[in-house]
Amino acid sequence: QVQPVESGGGLVQAGGSLRLSCVASGRTFTDYAMAWFRQAPGKEREFVSAITRTSLTADYADSVKGRFSISKDDDKNAVYLQMNSLQPEDTAVYYCAAGRFGYRSTFYDYWGQGTQVTVSS
Repeated sequence: QVQPVESGGGLVQAGGSLRLSCVASGRTFTDYAMAWFRQAPGKEREFVSAITRTSLTADYADSVKGRFSISKDDDKNAVYLQMNSLQPEDTAVYYCAAGRFGYRSTFYDYWGQGTQVTVSS
């Protein structure tokens, strides 16, 4: 069991950067793969990025490859999502999740409350 809590969302202009943070607590952080999902208004929740519990492998949605980067700091029980070259289409609520490594939301059992990212034109 683990409880992720996201932070770092906000308003940014197109082309700008933002770093999201997720701090997880409750058990051993390294027992879980971590992932980021997002949900825009009127759309389904979609996979953004995931990283294995050992931090040796990461995966990204095609829409964010080359722009977003996921990383972990096990000493801080934290996972980060560095978002560069942000576009208005990236506007969504971003969720941090803990569970088994993969691109499907059902792989993840523990979810944060979400943090809003808004990218203006």
